[in-house]
Amino acid sequence: MNNDIRRILFTEEQIQERIASLGREIAEDYDGDALILMAMLKGGVVFISDLMRRIPMKLDIDFIQPSSYGNQTESTGIVDIRLFPEAELKGKRILVLDDILDTGRTLLKVTNLLRERGATDVRTCVLLDKKARRIVNMEADYVGFEVPDYFVVGYGLDFADKYRNLPYIGVLREECYGGGEEETS
Repeated sequence: MNNDIRRILFTEEQIQERIASLGREIAEDYDGDALILMAMLKGGVVFISDLMRRIPMKLDIDFIQPSSYGNQTESTGIVDIRLFPEAELKGKRILVLDDILDTGRTLLKVTNLLRERGATDVRTCVLLDKKARRIVNMEADYVGFEVPDYFVVGYGLDFADKYRNLPYIGVLREECYGGGEEETS
């Protein structure tokens, strides 16, 4: 599996240091207010498991499962919500976690749905922000790292449900996904 990686962009140590920093920032911003961390499945599972332990306040956690990729390297443009929280969201403060903010369509749809369900404060936290691919007007409130337009895997990020278990984030070799994506730096 490691041989499928062209190069490592963020090491396990860099990721953990940034997550600790994000945890402190989030705790300071919310100042002990009730908060629900809501991870987007499947990619956000690794991120939420580390981040929630770095936020020194009482938290609820929940999950949502949107899908727009399937087994592709690019979003299909159609966001399908397969799992949505059953809990009452009216009046709740929610921080949506995702592994990567790419086109922005999925995160925008999810945040809009949460607001429609009555959440009073919906913010977002992404491990990676790939601004070069943004299609809609969507910016995350908290960002771990900005990443160039590479096809990246590891630390929850996948290709066809593989590579999520890598402890770092790396650029996947083109021959592993049949892409023609060029690495520009």
